[in-house]
Amino acid sequence: MSLITWSDKYSMQIKEIDDQHKVLVGMINDLHEAMKQAKSKEVSLEIINKMAEYTKFHFSTEEKYMQRFAYPDYSNHKLEHEKFVKNVLKFRDEYEKGKAGVSYEILNFLKEWLVGHIQLTDKKYAPLFIEKGVN
Repeated sequence: MSLITWSDKYSMQIKEIDDQHKVLVGMINDLHEAMKQAKSKEVSLEIINKMAEYTKFHFSTEEKYMQRFAYPDYSNHKLEHEKFVKNVLKFRDEYEKGKAGVSYEILNFLKEWLVGHIQLTDKKYAPLFIEKGVN
């Protein structure tokens, strides 16, 4: 069973952003599956590294549009992105050094952050992006 099941309640009504969010959901689910199946550290680390890189790509997509359309809450939104990336990289470093493991605490943090960020923060920019023709 997946940790996160994509639902229309997460949709921004912007295909490019929704598709990227679905990739992130899939990566969190992959990490959850790797933990449940007690996969090797290398497998989990590969997923974490891909997630860190893809997250940066996704955030840069959102931020590009925010800057282009002079989104008024850009600074705060970007700060949320930076804090999240910092937390993921910190976890990855601790995991690589054997100081942390993939746990439900980490998975729930990823899940709650992503779902909360989509529903509470990203949904605020959706009307502007749609108005400007992003689809």
